Amino acid sequence: MNYVRLVDFAAIDGSGPDERLVQALFDHTSGAKTCTIHCIKTPAGGGSPAGLHTHQVDQIFYILKGTMGIEIEGKEYEVGPGALVVFPAGVPHRNGTVALNQRCTWRSTPRCRIRTCPSRRR
Repeated sequence: MNYVRLVDFAAIDGSGPDERLVQALFDHTSGAKTCTIHCIKTPAGGGSPAGLHTHQVDQIFYILKGTMGIEIEGKEYEVGPGALVVFPAGVPHRNGTVALNQRCTWRSTPRCRIRTCPSRRR
């Protein structure tokens, strides 16, 4: 088991401005049994490919840089660097970038199936 995982910031910085980049830091292929942890760069105007959706478990984002617009239970928020965002299990939510700069978020998600809500996509 590799106990220390590093984010490849050079890959993030070297990716294209419109490219969504996901780095798996800890998942079932590297020994995880109860969670997955990814570093995700979301380009300007991008967001969750699932649109409004729920998870069977809590989902947590930690924003490293940029600004992210989120919706939880119909309430909208704008969050920036240093914000910890909690999407409770079973609660409809969505996320997307709101400004014209590249975005990078930490994402910690226990393993689960995403269920798309029958609502509009952003």
